Amino acid sequence: MEMPALAGGRHGAAELRPLVETVLAALEEGAAARGGPVPAGGPGETARRVAGAMGRPMQGHGTGAHEALHTLVREMARGAADPADAYCAAHLHCPPLALAAAAELGAAALNPSLDSWDQAPAATEIEGRAAAVLGALVYPDLPAPDALMTTGGTESNQLALLLARERAAGGPRVQVVCGANAHHSVQRAAWLLGLPKPIAVDTPAGVLDPAAVDAALDELPGRALLVATAGTTDTGAIDPLPQLAQTAARHGAELHVDAAYGGPLLFSRHEAGKLDGLQSAVSVTLDLHKLGWQPVAAGLLAVPDGAALRPLGHQADYLNAADDTEAGMPDLLGRSLRTTRRPDVLKIAVTLRALGREGMAALVDAVCGHARELAAAVERHPDLELYAQPTISTVLFRPAGAGDEQVAALRRELMYEGRAVLGRATVDGRLWLKATLLNPHIRPQDLDALLRLVTDAHTRRAQELS
Repeated sequence: MEMPALAGGRHGAAELRPLVETVLAALEEGAAARGGPVPAGGPGETARRVAGAMGRPMQGHGTGAHEALHTLVREMARGAADPADAYCAAHLHCPPLALAAAAELGAAALNPSLDSWDQAPAATEIEGRAAAVLGALVYPDLPAPDALMTTGGTESNQLALLLARERAAGGPRVQVVCGANAHHSVQRAAWLLGLPKPIAVDTPAGVLDPAAVDAALDELPGRALLVATAGTTDTGAIDPLPQLAQTAARHGAELHVDAAYGGPLLFSRHEAGKLDGLQSAVSVTLDLHKLGWQPVAAGLLAVPDGAALRPLGHQADYLNAADDTEAGMPDLLGRSLRTTRRPDVLKIAVTLRALGREGMAALVDAVCGHARELAAAVERHPDLELYAQPTISTVLFRPAGAGDEQVAALRRELMYEGRAVLGRATVDGRLWLKATLLNPHIRPQDLDALLRLVTDAHTRRAQELS
């Protein structure tokens, strides 16, 4: 049997070229077969089709590279929830830019691992420079900001709590204070790190109330980390960062901001003001596979000074021997809790170089504008109810007069029929449909058509039940 080709080396590109053509053809065919934002038929039908496509793997000599690629990539595309479709708007799951996806091919083919310089010479330098640029996006007036690459908001928040714990080493344990609107990863990170259960302050208005935070911090005798959110998962709300920063400072508490969703507003001159106060944080979570149009994963944790990352330092002689470090080889083990680590930074660096800040700002402005358009269309519609004006690009709405069970059933019906993928959020004691608009190419007519899908389905269900 002939040995399969490798992706790297002098001949890797030539070996990849025909395989890439097979993948592209399979993506095209799969999207055409799907014909919409999600496969029709629900989980059972998708499972049946995938089982048929996979057959019995590892049988005999296999089917060969082109057949295997074509069959399974086509099936994955046919069964995808495609965030590039105008009617796929359920989650903070963006359609990646084509150039970012193409950069991923380069990263995968070369397969550098960012746990030691001798496995990733150029990737190490690209990551360091891109991280400094993104750190400066958050902390523009400081001399040496930095950022770590992570797998997303969950890992970034965990790292933020870990750094807070280590800064308090030898003193009282850190008590985390957050809003009831905080991402679930904050509670999980405290559990993983052995910290006390976070104090969750009620957020009846959808954002943290500085007065309520002030009262909570008054009750704490020791060291506290206040976690604010800039872009909640349910509504996209942004906590009042300037006032919270002042409240934290008055109590000697530190502030971490989970800006996994809202952080990229910093690219935009029109939207960046919503994040005033962010610079007061000791750490900031960013996630460019949300409002950054990157393939998963593209998370970051920004800090005002690289020295803040020293507690993450770790030594393993085969990766960062002391004499190698002294000789000038970069030490990468303090750049992550992971060892083997993909060059996720490459796609980000390619995107920033290709588009510049203005290009990124145009994308941000586009989706925020689409959200305002959708909210206005909901307000005009006599059969729909709007929750609130969007803060970023999330719009909550529901059929007027519908109960929660009807809203949930309507969402599943649209999804199982392959017509639309909308999210769900329980806010103010009611269930809402959630449209998270992250596709910069969406058109006004697409928004109108999405609302028609909802109202037509609701009318049809009401007629069936009458």
